[in-house]
Amino acid sequence: MALAEDVDPTQLGGLTGWIAGVIDSLGAAGVGLLVALENIVPPIPSEIVLAMAGYLAGEGRANVFLVVIAATAGSVLGALALYWVGAVLGEDRLKRWLDRIPLVDTDDLDRADRWFEKYGNWAVLFGRMIPVFRSLVSVPAGANHMPLGRFLALTALGSGVWNGIFVALGFVLGSQWQQIDRYTTFFDYGLLAAFVLMITIWVVKKVRKRRHRTASLR
Repeated sequence: MALAEDVDPTQLGGLTGWIAGVIDSLGAAGVGLLVALENIVPPIPSEIVLAMAGYLAGEGRANVFLVVIAATAGSVLGALALYWVGAVLGEDRLKRWLDRIPLVDTDDLDRADRWFEKYGNWAVLFGRMIPVFRSLVSVPAGANHMPLGRFLALTALGSGVWNGIFVALGFVLGSQWQQIDRYTTFFDYGLLAAFVLMITIWVVKKVRKRRHRTASLR
């Protein structure tokens, strides 16, 4: 899928440029792949993926409807993987496993579990529109054996709405290339700052938990 000379994604830097390159090479399938990975690797921001896909669709290099369908399929596949993890491992075993992984905070999973227990179907539907939580809510849904058909329907509906909004934004703003170019720089700086903040918070929480466990053993 070739791009016009004035819309070369390789001219973008950082994560945004990499995302644009994947979409440029794989088209709608690349959008679905990146959105599916975002469920498991949160630093891949689906908002940028979707906006970039909408921009390329606005340039006539992709079918906007196929992009939304592929993105929604990717969301459902990524969510389904975490649903099965929750169903097979259960939350307690999963928490012990996640606690050993760098930059993973089991407190986020606890919050997702409490929200699922309180709101049930609504948590799955609207949770698809909340960063980080949209991935984690699939785990308690699986652990609590939410009917698979209902889970897939709610996930597809919530994801479809969210994906459609950001693809439409990219489609509409795509005609203003210079502004989008400037925004992608802000996105990259914002992502870097968020990543540094995430590392800092994770380290602080780990140190506090270790101190608490040590104090309780005395």
